[in-house]
Amino acid sequence: MHIEQLKYIVEVAKTRSISIAAQNLHVSQSTISKSITNLEQELRISLFTRSRLGAIPTAEGKNIIKKAYEIVMKLEEIQEEAQEQTSLINGELNITASPSFFLPILLKALTSFKKDYPSFRIHMTEKKSPTIIEEVIQGKIDIGLAMLDDIDWNAHEELVFEALLEGKIMVCVSKHSPLAFSDYITPEELIHETIVMYDGVIWKDSITKFMHKYGPLNILFTTNNTEVIKKAVAEGLAITFLMDIALQDDHYVTNGEIVPIPLINFESNKRSFGWVRSKKKHFSLAAREFLKYLKANIAKSE
Repeated sequence: MHIEQLKYIVEVAKTRSISIAAQNLHVSQSTISKSITNLEQELRISLFTRSRLGAIPTAEGKNIIKKAYEIVMKLEEIQEEAQEQTSLINGELNITASPSFFLPILLKALTSFKKDYPSFRIHMTEKKSPTIIEEVIQGKIDIGLAMLDDIDWNAHEELVFEALLEGKIMVCVSKHSPLAFSDYITPEELIHETIVMYDGVIWKDSITKFMHKYGPLNILFTTNNTEVIKKAVAEGLAITFLMDIALQDDHYVTNGEIVPIPLINFESNKRSFGWVRSKKKHFSLAAREFLKYLKANIAKSE
């Protein structure tokens, strides 16, 4: 008995035709026919009743074919697992993250993953959350790490997502600012401050709501370069808003140059972040494995 014989009888049972099975398996009809005959002789039972109408499993053959099907399925699982393991060792993963996700947690997850899979290649870019969602839908990336709020998930049934952590908006000021000694800051205290802003939807939406309720803000400039923003704050040129999850182990904060202070009495000061992928794109073992590393590092930080 050979594996090919089991595959042949399973395919013939599915199609009820030796000719169609031969086409599906890319072998000749005579190869399948001879193989089944040899197996029947070895087992001393008839597996199929052959006629002009096709090949119909016999009563005795049904039980044998059922077991053969189970064996073939297990073999396919083994082959798939081997291919996945090979791809995990030598494959690649495309990830795009929003700026707030470029935090030590993500970097630690990447470091741990690369340590265990040194030959694996990870391509990671930084983009705004709406762009990330678009690229996931288009199948350009394997995993998007983005802000999940304000996305109409009912309009995107092809997407799968999971929230991983919640971030709070922090007011970041220079250590020389009078505000640095505050335990918290209220929206009213920000009206007369000079502000630098990250140029992203999350902040535009929040600031729009803020100004609608409390009045205009004195915005010095906007940029998508977080390093420029932090430097401006550290030098006392302005204050800014950043997510607390993006400030973990930040060198400006650990050095005391920037002081993050909770913003209270503002209903839009929380945001949820997580991963998102497309149902239409294969959810590889590598992607699943990387998410395990990311979740493990999030759990350690809590």
